[in-house]
Amino acid sequence: MAAEQLQRAYDTLTEEGTRLAGSLPQLAQRASVYHHMFRASGGNHVFPLIAAHGALWAGGYFRFGMRLGRALAWQHAFDREKRTRLLTDLDTFANAFREVNRLVCVDTYRSFYFTARFGDHPDAAEFIRPTILEALNRLHAACDVGRTYSEAEKHELFRAHFLNEQETVVGPRISAAVEALEWPLLSAIALRPIIRFAYFPRARALCFRNFALTEERIRNGERAFEIGSQVGWHVVEQALRHYAVLPEMALVEPGRYFAGLKQQVLHAV
Repeated sequence: MAAEQLQRAYDTLTEEGTRLAGSLPQLAQRASVYHHMFRASGGNHVFPLIAAHGALWAGGYFRFGMRLGRALAWQHAFDREKRTRLLTDLDTFANAFREVNRLVCVDTYRSFYFTARFGDHPDAAEFIRPTILEALNRLHAACDVGRTYSEAEKHELFRAHFLNEQETVVGPRISAAVEALEWPLLSAIALRPIIRFAYFPRARALCFRNFALTEERIRNGERAFEIGSQVGWHVVEQALRHYAVLPEMALVEPGRYFAGLKQQVLHAV
């Protein structure tokens, strides 16, 4: 395959991933795409499964944040212009976080399927960073023979993928969003989330002092993996049901549901 053909394949997967990731508010659709990739990997690629929880948890967090922001804005009840400006900034801030979630989904989809088809191409590293390329190539080789990863192998792949996303997608955009939000009170609240995914035992949570710090996001990402490994990935998968958002078919037959979603989305006029 010539370099131009490889580029076209990469661009096609980018377009597919972008359309499948949906619009900014379509967190549940992204979760179904993530869930499908977990299953398509034979349960070896747990990053998308944890990311599905992240997308579904974020839906409730965004709703809470917008309600809180509207309430806090009333401290400027006699300054309509300022109140409007603050709420506009809040909406921009929330959309920046949704866009991060969306772009991670696009990148995860593209890298998974690009490497599945072209990972052994000599020019593949021109499109996928070598560290994640090697990790995904090992994943596909395991899938081809039906081999289930050990927990150590799952962690190695998770860490490679997670660090790649933090460096290339998440970090720069989160920093820009925080810098643009000129509302110190809301910024202080928004950057200290307490995250409890549905698969977490009651006493466990991911606590942030400053979500904008890369090292803190990495540390808590590792904890999310650790908890998933402890409770079992079948429990993590079943816990997607607890958000009461995904259609039943997306939960019990994610491959079939994804095939229908892909047909619908990619052939929409």
